[in-house]
Amino acid sequence: MTDPAKVRRHAERVRELVASVVRTQIKDPRLGMITITDARITADLRDATVFYTVLGDAAAQAGTAAALDSAKGMVRSTVGKALGLRHSPTLTFVHDNVQEHAKHLDDLLAQARMADAEVQRLAAGKAYAGDSNPYREDEPDDELADEPADEDER
Repeated sequence: MTDPAKVRRHAERVRELVASVVRTQIKDPRLGMITITDARITADLRDATVFYTVLGDAAAQAGTAAALDSAKGMVRSTVGKALGLRHSPTLTFVHDNVQEHAKHLDDLLAQARMADAEVQRLAAGKAYAGDSNPYREDEPDDELADEPADEDER
């Protein structure tokens, strides 16, 4: 059984190593403006998933994916040597579309703000349809308040 802290350390190290290799050793012209955002590794340290983002359009993203796929063996051997593990983890590159998710969430929040503003505009100057206090209030009986609660107190 592997320690979760050790797995996290190895995942962080894999992220740093892959970013370094991509920056310095891969000379593929298809490689675009890439950022390695995260790396996750399985508990047995055999498989690593590396998440990346690419600045540019769909063609730049496809070219970067092809460049990473062709350089996967070289990146794996460099990571395996640097980690010093018995088995080099297999690498899987996954495009992290966090920017599209963030844009989608921003659009949803803008729609919610517009809907709230419309509700506020419609509610301005309106009154409630009923009593201002819809709850029934019992009026206190003055006679019961003057009487003692216990018969022994008389």
